[in-house]
Amino acid sequence: MTGQAFAPQWPAALGARPAGERLARVRRSPHFVDGAFRNPVPTRRSTDGAVRLMLRAQREAAGLRRPTGEIPLTVRRAADYADGPESGLRATWLGHATVLVEIDGRRVLFDPMWSTRCSPSAAFGPARLHPMPMRWSELPYLDAVVISHDHYDHLDMATVKALALRDTQFAVPLGLGAHLERWGVPPERILELDWHESAEIAGLQFTATPARHYCNRGARVLGTVLWASWVVSGPMHRVFHSGDTGYFPGFADIADAYGPFDLTMIQAGAYCDAWPEVHLDPEEAVQAHIDLTGAVLLPIHWGTFDLAPHAWHAPAERVLAESERRGVAVAVPRPGQFVEPALKEPVEAWWRAIAAVRGK
Repeated sequence: MTGQAFAPQWPAALGARPAGERLARVRRSPHFVDGAFRNPVPTRRSTDGAVRLMLRAQREAAGLRRPTGEIPLTVRRAADYADGPESGLRATWLGHATVLVEIDGRRVLFDPMWSTRCSPSAAFGPARLHPMPMRWSELPYLDAVVISHDHYDHLDMATVKALALRDTQFAVPLGLGAHLERWGVPPERILELDWHESAEIAGLQFTATPARHYCNRGARVLGTVLWASWVVSGPMHRVFHSGDTGYFPGFADIADAYGPFDLTMIQAGAYCDAWPEVHLDPEEAVQAHIDLTGAVLLPIHWGTFDLAPHAWHAPAERVLAESERRGVAVAVPRPGQFVEPALKEPVEAWWRAIAAVRGK
């Protein structure tokens, strides 16, 4: 029995604290030290002078944090997935960190988030800047769901509850299964992995890899839930999803152990000088991709929610500029647009038509 514990009055959206054998596994992890999981390198969630830096960034980004018009979408239906990609690998960026990947005849959904707000409440919190490009009823059959960590913009209770009604396996970091089990996912469909642990689902190899971040679904679970980046490998292709992370030397180690990668999906938005150690900025995202020996970079974690004081379009613009400077192949699709790495299609700078510009 995996075990979980929560007080009846504890709000469901905050999840559950690991208990029983699940908590025992957490405590046996070499990354669990003095009662909490630790990052691969010393990490601060915010820097000295964080308030000052945040206020300065807010002033600099004033009037630039939202698009000036509707974000263009490519609407997807289940029928679009009836025939898989000829190359064997295709990704659909659905917004923020949610990516549906078709890899070697299987489908894997990363960090699914269908709710309007990334918040413990439907009444407040950051709201979507665009609708999901795929209605829930059009989501095709999934072989696996991967979740990177327990923050609300990556782990959405309503979406998990809906997925619990499907016959889908979940791959998650250590301790996070307590949240899923409370929300109705049967324990036998929850695969929890520590960093550098691997397991097979539907003929694919899933490996939890280090990330420089943290989990925080509420004070009761603080320290007992791990965060991770993920490697998914099939017979012919390999992909990497960063989740949320700051820059650290471990990307090169991940490449040595599990790369190279046909596609890297790397967080490039929600950065700020106030918290530089837990989120990548766009140039660091490109460097991480290079460290990972990736073929094509898909920047994620931008454009859907206003979570940081930078211009709405800045992650895409800066990733594109840095990629061109360093000779990196990059894909910056509109939400819902297919990305097939083997095709290496030119970038259409679709965001520029709706990007707010200073003085306009």
